[in-house]
Amino acid sequence: MANHKSSLKRIRANAAKRLRNRYQAKTTRNAIKKLRGSTTKADATPLLAKVISMLDRLAKKNVIHKNKASNNKSKLTKFVNNLK
Repeated sequence: MANHKSSLKRIRANAAKRLRNRYQAKTTRNAIKKLRGSTTKADATPLLAKVISMLDRLAKKNVIHKNKASNNKSKLTKFVNNLK
């Protein structure tokens, strides 16, 4: 157990940040699944913009690695461009 006041605060802050990061990452994963499930380009195009924004935000905050975000954006863009 932590002995210092600042370390107790750090534990609380880390727990709050961990919850927020997990929520944002899970929301993004669900949005990606929804995008992959779309069948028409008209449905997928607005979703793609939202997902790319989410991925950029997660990468900026170091929740996911920047290369993983780039890789996902590239694959999803290819997927949407190949839809009819």
